Amino acid sequence: MYDVIVAGGGHAGCEAALAAARTGMLCLLISSDLTALARMSCNPAIGGVAKGQITREIDALGGEMGKAIDATGIQFRMLNMSKGPAMHSPRAQADRTRYSLYMRRVVEKEENIHLLQDTVTGILVKSGMATGVRVSTGMEIASKTVILTCGTFLNGLIHIGLDHFPGGRTIAEPPVSGLTEYLAGLGFRHGRLKTGTPPRIDRRSVDYALVTEQKGDVSPVPFSFTSRSLAEIPQVSCYQTTTTSRTHDILKTGFHRSPLFTGKVQGTGPRYCPSIEDKINRFSQKENHHIFLEPEGFDTNEMYVNGFSTSLPEDIQLAGLRSIPGLENARMIRPGYAIEYDYFFPYQISLTLETKIIDNLFFAGQINGTSGYEEAAAQGIIAGINASLKVQNKDPLTLKRSDAYIGVLIDDLITKDTDEPYRMFTSSAEHRLMLRHDNADIRLRRFGYYAGLVSEPVMEFCNRKVAAIMQLKQLAAAFRFRPEILNPVLSRSGMAEIPGPSSAASLLKRPGIGFSDLLECSPEFRELIENVTSDPLVFEQVEIDIKYEGYLKRDLLMTERISRLESLQIPHGFLYDQVAGLSSEGREKLKKHRPETIGQAARILGVSPSDISVLMIKLGR
Repeated sequence: MYDVIVAGGGHAGCEAALAAARTGMLCLLISSDLTALARMSCNPAIGGVAKGQITREIDALGGEMGKAIDATGIQFRMLNMSKGPAMHSPRAQADRTRYSLYMRRVVEKEENIHLLQDTVTGILVKSGMATGVRVSTGMEIASKTVILTCGTFLNGLIHIGLDHFPGGRTIAEPPVSGLTEYLAGLGFRHGRLKTGTPPRIDRRSVDYALVTEQKGDVSPVPFSFTSRSLAEIPQVSCYQTTTTSRTHDILKTGFHRSPLFTGKVQGTGPRYCPSIEDKINRFSQKENHHIFLEPEGFDTNEMYVNGFSTSLPEDIQLAGLRSIPGLENARMIRPGYAIEYDYFFPYQISLTLETKIIDNLFFAGQINGTSGYEEAAAQGIIAGINASLKVQNKDPLTLKRSDAYIGVLIDDLITKDTDEPYRMFTSSAEHRLMLRHDNADIRLRRFGYYAGLVSEPVMEFCNRKVAAIMQLKQLAAAFRFRPEILNPVLSRSGMAEIPGPSSAASLLKRPGIGFSDLLECSPEFRELIENVTSDPLVFEQVEIDIKYEGYLKRDLLMTERISRLESLQIPHGFLYDQVAGLSSEGREKLKKHRPETIGQAARILGVSPSDISVLMIKLGR
């Protein structure tokens, strides 16, 4: 009897299994190919806008993704550095093969994880509770909880031109058949989505004189809060080019053989990551689109053509590639393709990722309609934690929208109708100034500690960091600089001079002034500060908190108001048909989504403020 069974060995499955095992649960990880754990079937990269924040949050909770990319990254960049700190997002190119091997080694070293190479075809259910799984051989395996992380495998169908054939993540992997129908028989509603990937080319066939080089950061920021400096890690370059009007004309000649335009593909694709043919069709006024050439590893010539996702016929793909500057002699190693697959509408899960229909059954990853490795891994660690907590009869772990991007992700899945692959953006988070990548440990270590994933020493280190930040803020508020000391520095920098003594905190609110400037001006101030800490990450936190103090206070007030609604629970099985005064649409949406709190109910599209008022009166609030 296992405590947790995880079906699927992708990014969600690996994080789920590791989370459960590290909290002391005996876990079985079932995958159809154990050599492909955490395989990067599409872009060989981790992070990016909002996704980088999620990766650091996974690490703060005690997950593995951040450590994996730090160990196997081949180029690191901090995006959006010209913008404010809330928009700064770490991103790294990965060595595709090494990343998967790293995750397999980590999973295999975990004593509480057993491995089985097979495919789950059914869920064992007794009295409305999941009690195990059935695999393709017919064997039944008992478990206290089950986590499904099926990725794009459920009835997966791959399209290249007008040809299509069954497939899972990649052309070489078989789909999972029968499980969708089995779950539908239990009462789950499902839909169909589509994603795609670009062709891969031989990087030796690129004319580098015609493309623009993009180097990594000189001082890269690690994803994991426990990683050492990455400054000594060798980095490879990526390259940028663009499509041309000739590219577009060539690709248009294949539109009549495109599965997208002929109706062969039934699933809905990602709006924010369209295929190249979709971009040309939708944005016909644009003369070119950016193309990024990204190496897939240190030891391979394979290169990923980011921005050229397509399911056009192979001959059209190759002709289109060769019309792009720098790719005139491109050799295509494998073509791009589209894959459509089944997913289950995520209003059928709760904030813990446990399904509302079957107890002890959890869904995580693309089965819930998300896209991206990071979104999948985030769901995986939350599902693994909550499956473990349920076995231990402990209170579940749920993250609010003000706690983490992960909280925004799960809340959006539950309250919004998902009819396209969900992708996280910074614009999705109303508290994004608080939810920065740099403070993920301060925000989330305590949750990981509660779950049993964060050790005592790591938690103590985080607590010391928080204490140092508080001390530095107090020192900055109390220490005053005299004009004769500071004004020469301000004058040289072209800044307005101070008329009288001014606190370090007020000076730090000025654009262009940081801790390093103030430390240089006053040995006395430097001594006071260094008696507390010399950690530049602490200085960074204090600077950001002081510079954005007004905005952060306003955000905190909004968070407190919203929290009052989040604390108002709606009883399980609440009968909305018995509430007079609800609008017809509001009643149907509430019955469909079954929100757990008034706050969730208020975010459901179609539920009006008057519906919320009626509901609160009915609940006596």
